[in-house]
Amino acid sequence: MSKMLSIAVFLALFLFGGGSLASATGYGFGLNPAFYSPTSPAPARAPNWHPPMNVQDACDTDNDTFLAGEKITYKLYYNWNFVWLSAGEVVFQVNELPEFYHITVTGTTYESYEWFYKVRDRYESYIDKETLLPAIHIKDVQEGGYLRYDRTTFDQIDHKAVSARGRTRDDLKSETIDFDGCMHDLISTMYWARNLKYEDMQVNQEIPIKIMMDRKIYPLQVKYLGARKGTDVKGVGQFNTREFSPQLIAGDVFKEGDEMKIFVTDDQNKIPVLIESPVVVGSVKAVLHKYEGLMYPVTAKVK
Repeated sequence: MSKMLSIAVFLALFLFGGGSLASATGYGFGLNPAFYSPTSPAPARAPNWHPPMNVQDACDTDNDTFLAGEKITYKLYYNWNFVWLSAGEVVFQVNELPEFYHITVTGTTYESYEWFYKVRDRYESYIDKETLLPAIHIKDVQEGGYLRYDRTTFDQIDHKAVSARGRTRDDLKSETIDFDGCMHDLISTMYWARNLKYEDMQVNQEIPIKIMMDRKIYPLQVKYLGARKGTDVKGVGQFNTREFSPQLIAGDVFKEGDEMKIFVTDDQNKIPVLIESPVVVGSVKAVLHKYEGLMYPVTAKVK
């Protein structure tokens, strides 16, 4: 049950990337000081401040979908024995630096569950404004008695990532991972996917995406399933949406053949409003709760 609560809290991290949620709770990446700008040294023991990095463009993706100040909150639910349990919330927030979007994702369980299993997790990505590719990815989690601090730097030109992980920031062990082409992390995948040209897609078309997770590279596919009218979002309303199904990795959490469904507003914002997925035991759901600071009016909302 504790693993399922953790899965529910972080389902929103997999809005388009798919992947094994079991792997996600253990993946981690690190920091290579050589990738830092020499003019932006990190202060000692700064708990929530991370300097940007100087990296060259690798692949270009124009952003015309989101801007700094956007904040989207999801409620996470887990279905166990035919009962939907409200597990917690995940908040995505976009901040701005001169060359990067600093995107934070925070997940917390509700107080009603913390007697049993408490989650206080924070993910961060520094995403290049010109490419929407990650430069730094950070994971800082507290799940029950489990602690993990993970950090990665991506060199998108030389195609290397330097990964470090440990229980805390003080016991990190590093590893270098080589990759081909352009590489995404879980957060950058979401914002990249929101800039796809949905109107040009054909039903059942598959969109390839590569994600680095748990020091491994996953070449995945996201299938476009078409437009949907009047998708119900509890407590928020009805939206005209586009439906997608990302490829899942069978393992401890997903069975072979499991299918995740994602419903995204059929307007210029392209924000996910509903994500549903079966797991080995039960199912999990992320539901849009509230939003602010969007670039465009939410014209997809019809009720």
